Order: sequence, then structure tokens, then C-alpha cells
Amino acid sequence: MTHPQPRAYKSYRWIIADPEWLGGKPAIRGTRLSVAQILECLSAGMTLADINEAFGGGVPADAIPEALAVGAELADKPCVAA
Repeated sequence: MTHPQPRAYKSYRWIIADPEWLGGKPAIRGTRLSVAQILECLSAGMTLADINEAFGGGVPADAIPEALAVGAELADKPCVAA
């Protein structure tokens, strides 16, 4: 039995968003890391090497700019304060 490929998020190469993976949260293809986790690591000052060491590797360098772009895109969406 083959495993289906997760759905790409928009036209990004490394970002996926599939209900079968992390509940549909945007994530890095080939990992179980969400874009939010990557952004949190980067905001804490971690480098790509630090992230790969902490999470067992597998995050490609090309995925980081895409994660930042998705974060910026999602941060720019309107939200309603309670």
C-alpha cells in the first residue's frame, strides 16, 4: 500500500497543508514540523542547524524562506478581537 502525498499549500514547494497531516496546519514537507513551530524556533534565535539538531534533521534550507512567507501571509489576515 502506498501512502498518498500530502497536499501542497498553494504553490509552495516545501509547505503542505493537508487535513491528514497535523490537522491541516501548514507544515514542512517530509517532516512532522508545522510552520508555526519553525517560526517559533526562528524567533527564539535558532539557526537551521539548531532546528535540525533539535528535531532530528530533515528541514531543507529552501523551506525556511517559504515558512517565513506563509507566516507573513497568515499574519496579514484580518482577525476579530474578542
